[in-house]
Amino acid sequence: MESIYILEISKKIKKYRLDKQLTIQELAEMSGVTKGLISQIENGRSIPSMPVLFKIIHSLDVAVNEFFGDMIKPVKEEPVLIMRSENYTSFEKEDAVGFFYHRILMKDIAASTLDIVLLTINPNSQRPMVQTAALEYKYILSGAVEYNIDGKTYTLNAGDSILFNGMLPHVPKAVGAAPATMIIIYFFSEEH
Repeated sequence: MESIYILEISKKIKKYRLDKQLTIQELAEMSGVTKGLISQIENGRSIPSMPVLFKIIHSLDVAVNEFFGDMIKPVKEEPVLIMRSENYTSFEKEDAVGFFYHRILMKDIAASTLDIVLLTINPNSQRPMVQTAALEYKYILSGAVEYNIDGKTYTLNAGDSILFNGMLPHVPKAVGAAPATMIIIYFFSEEH
């Protein structure tokens, strides 16, 4: 759970900095820290100490309760999480030219055994509903898929991803004339 908060803090710092049209260098100078540290914090690769975090928030001229306000609300998790490709978070790493990072998903998951699978589904293929004792993460590489999960249908296109509890009855179906290909990551743990 902590990494979710770290990522949220990182995103908020970057959002407020961009809203105020500040460069990383300007925010670093205003906060009394290095440009590299601001970059690492914004990319979720460094956790600022409390004094540094409060200096940054102060430098952004944001009230502390406003900065943290929506982070402390209880979050009701949906049984299915869909990430659309247009909502992936872009970020950069210092001293990396020509590298384009997109964070698709960051989620704390209890100690798990991973099983990574490449699946291709041909048009008109059939399979009964299944259940898996794992969390299932799927990233659609090509084609389109309709996922029936616990009686609801979700349509996913290339670049979209989905995370759900595999114990919910589910089955994918390729949509259209072309096969659909996806990477599947199963997270097997004692909880599932």
